[in-house]
Amino acid sequence: MIETILLFIVSLLVVVIVHELGHFVVSKRVGVAVEEFGLGFPPRLFGKMWRGTLYSINALPVGAFVRSRGEDDPNIQGSLAAQTAWRRLAVYAAGPVANIVLAFVLFTVYFALPRGVALSDGVLVYEVQQDSAAQQAGLLPGDVILTADGTLLQTYDDLRIVLARVAAQESVELQVIRDEAQLSMDVLPEYSEALGRTAMGITLSPNIVVGVAQGSLSEQSGIRAGDALLGVNGLGVVNADALDEAMLATAPESIAIVTMLRDNKAYTVEFTGSELQTQQLGLRLKWAPGARVEKKSVSLGAAALASSTYIVAMPALIVASIPLMREDPSLAFVGPIGAGQLTVEAVRVFGPSNLIFIAGLISIGIALFNLIPVPPLDGGGILVALVEVVRRGKRLSERAVRIAYAVGTSLLITLVILITTSDLMRLIQGRGFGL
Repeated sequence: MIETILLFIVSLLVVVIVHELGHFVVSKRVGVAVEEFGLGFPPRLFGKMWRGTLYSINALPVGAFVRSRGEDDPNIQGSLAAQTAWRRLAVYAAGPVANIVLAFVLFTVYFALPRGVALSDGVLVYEVQQDSAAQQAGLLPGDVILTADGTLLQTYDDLRIVLARVAAQESVELQVIRDEAQLSMDVLPEYSEALGRTAMGITLSPNIVVGVAQGSLSEQSGIRAGDALLGVNGLGVVNADALDEAMLATAPESIAIVTMLRDNKAYTVEFTGSELQTQQLGLRLKWAPGARVEKKSVSLGAAALASSTYIVAMPALIVASIPLMREDPSLAFVGPIGAGQLTVEAVRVFGPSNLIFIAGLISIGIALFNLIPVPPLDGGGILVALVEVVRRGKRLSERAVRIAYAVGTSLLITLVILITTSDLMRLIQGRGFGL
């Protein structure tokens, strides 16, 4: 956990430094006189002057900064305020753009990493949504879908690919195993606004809990039939052998953190190694047939395409998440404390490689936040520059700009206080993000 927190802090510092580096490089290119580029914040530990700029290393390792000559005074030669509207717009946009580029690199690395892919001879239906196309066709939890339109389904993505090829009002033929009997059924998929794609209205899982032994560790921990077991100590389990290995690997003095699924929400339970060695877990599980894990990797080009697709889809994902944000804003709006907690939970459930993905999310999050058109954020500077472009170079009055920056700063301080308070309360109350 301590290692994860330290790596998160390093990731956050890198993201902030890249943001400021973007401002710095473009400032230099458009003729802004940059007096200092600093890593960390004063007091200064070390500095070296080079080509008119002081490059410094400072005592407080909480980010970076760019200090240009007379930033807000258009009467000072070489100041940011003295530049044309288009040049100022480029300087303000450079920070968010640098973060988007960094996110693209991080996501590409993450998608290109060799990873274990869960394969099976058919996919297991965990849940069938009410009034969905799947329910109307007769699918039930516990069914195993072998094929869809003749395509053998070995992963969840196999089914999504088949559904993506289906034209409007066109049905999909499924071959299904239920209680050792093979059934054939036609499903008419529907477009899901929430998912942004065609869907049947089902949730898939590697297993389903079909029974819990009375008096067992699982019953005492609240696990019940209908749940699904997702992983142990951050590692996914896809078959009974993998579950046994994960449990046996837990030392007597250690804790086994078991991630479960109920009503499409993850929760965790903990068992001590000594409990596992002296008692029975007491779970009876139905697994997807032939479930196994095979190492697979994709080409760098495919990883880059997946990265760019994810970034382009980000605004749509945010819009689709608005109902969830309204339901619980504390899980949608987080500061550094909340991001650190999310990172620890994600690494615990999904493994250390998820740190790269989280760093990409932080980078894209900082970019989008800074693009909000409120001074003193970069988006506020971009908005002021665009207004001046529309006014054909006529500047806003200094008084109007000062008022806008004062109001914007007050709003941001209030927002930071609210988000930090929410993050602290979540920790105090022992609540997590449900990963």
